[in-house]
Amino acid sequence: MYAIIVTGGKQYKVSEGSTIFVEKLNAEPEQEVVFNEVLAVSKGDEVVFGTPRVEGVSVTARVLKNGKGKKIRIIKHKPKKGYKKRQGHRQPYTQVVIEKINA
Repeated sequence: MYAIIVTGGKQYKVSEGSTIFVEKLNAEPEQEVVFNEVLAVSKGDEVVFGTPRVEGVSVTARVLKNGKGKKIRIIKHKPKKGYKKRQGHRQPYTQVVIEKINA
């Protein structure tokens, strides 16, 4: 059994027990989170697609931790002008484990 959920503007294919990294959520570790935007759900051979969402289906997850991803370097340079700019960015994330697909 799996479901396709939307959170943080991205779509994730999840099943019970899977661990995913999503965009940062306002939740503390060990707190329960419910994802209500479910685009599709599968039970065995039967697959139900929503238009745009499947009604009455939700996914329950538990937050494992909040953190930041690896640093990426952004370098801007304009030749012959003496302009150089360097900065870094670390994208915040929330790691969750899927506990139950309520279908």
